[in-house]
Amino acid sequence: MKMAAARTPYRTYFLGDACLCWSLGNTIDRMTSLRILFVYRRLQADANLASLGIRDLVPSYTALAVHADPLSDWQEIGQLLDRHFNSMPATEAELRERSQRHLLPVSYQGEDLPRVAQLNGLSVPEVIERHAAAEYMVAMIGFRPHFPYLLGLDRRLTTPRLDAPRLKVPAGAVAIGGEQTGVYPEASPGGWNIVGMTDPRLLPAIRPGDTIVFQKRPS
Repeated sequence: MKMAAARTPYRTYFLGDACLCWSLGNTIDRMTSLRILFVYRRLQADANLASLGIRDLVPSYTALAVHADPLSDWQEIGQLLDRHFNSMPATEAELRERSQRHLLPVSYQGEDLPRVAQLNGLSVPEVIERHAAAEYMVAMIGFRPHFPYLLGLDRRLTTPRLDAPRLKVPAGAVAIGGEQTGVYPEASPGGWNIVGMTDPRLLPAIRPGDTIVFQKRPS
């Protein structure tokens, strides 16, 4: 039996004169991301966006930003978004739609593996097994183009960022920062704990809402 739609509390606010955000709070969790991504996908499939002046849709962990021409009819845009947020399904199964699944081969020889293991009371092989065992959901793309922020990290692997960020993290570095894990698409500064390396050329195909599985390469 299909569950009734659930009204989800949210607030809206402008970022400048060309971006309006819908926020579901400040807590990073799976259900919040699923709700944001549900509306994001529905809007992507809406053929009327261009006629409303909408130029881009940017999901984050807890909010959806709508970028549009400053002279757009923001009231009409607001009504469109409100309809989607107010007609959201109630269950995770209904929110979770079929997504692209990406397999990223990883060489788990990251320089911060001993640190992650020590801070969490685990052995290095345990860290590797736990990190590779999860199936991750891409909650958003950010920081750098094609950098996937992933939900699903084993709680035993939660690790604080480095006290002093590196000036250059190599492209393809698979890393842990707090409760998050992700992949650096290009060489850049960064303070996350590097646990392995993958091929950064695989990242441009990844979209919000997709699924990522890390496949451990033989040592």
